[in-house]
Amino acid sequence: MSQYPLRPEASTDSLNARSPGHLPGWLGMQVLSITAGSLRASLLIRPEMLAPNGFLHAATVVALADTAAGYATFAHLPPGADGFTTIELKTNFFGTLTEGWLFCEASAAHCGRTTQVWDAEVSSDDGRRLALFRCTQMVLWPKLAPLPAAV
Repeated sequence: MSQYPLRPEASTDSLNARSPGHLPGWLGMQVLSITAGSLRASLLIRPEMLAPNGFLHAATVVALADTAAGYATFAHLPPGADGFTTIELKTNFFGTLTEGWLFCEASAAHCGRTTQVWDAEVSSDDGRRLALFRCTQMVLWPKLAPLPAAV
């Protein structure tokens, strides 16, 4: 569970406002809900999200899961942290789709001062599990001001 509570500015509206002009906005991802230790997001599959074999491209699934975990990380950063960056991710795939909605539920496995670990399950609109995802995020802190040059 989350060691840190949700940041006061973390809401579905504020997180969705981060998407336009970036990959989540381009893909059409939407944050549906955010609570302490959890975030739910969705994505409507479009034809350009399919691989040449006609099935959903794995990168679409990873993008949804990574975005859900990333927005959840941002919403749970410790006070004073500047941001975060992904340092590891892994996905296991169990099924695919060619149309319809993808849903993702990201859950905190660890929220510490220097790292956060998030698990995410991606499912179809009928509740079928399509993928399990895990990522590790490194929490970024403000840089110290450089020391003045010795005289």
